[in-house]
Amino acid sequence: MATLHVRNIPDDLYARLHAIASSENQSLSAEVVRLLAEAVEDQQRRGNQKRVLAGLRRRRFVPRPGTPESLELLREDRAR
Repeated sequence: MATLHVRNIPDDLYARLHAIASSENQSLSAEVVRLLAEAVEDQQRRGNQKRVLAGLRRRRFVPRPGTPESLELLREDRAR
């Protein structure tokens, strides 16, 4: 398993991480690994969502020029 050293962590962030770890009955290292794993999964999920949305936008229906609007069609139908 790899080791990661992080330097220059602000004191308030370190204190908050330590408090979270204590409340979860975890070591600080275990809690940081859990939080990093969640952050990476969230980032990957957002990337997947962006790709899906981009695909939907590319395939979005665009009517041909000159196609009547649906409101026009409804008014025409009601006029009959």
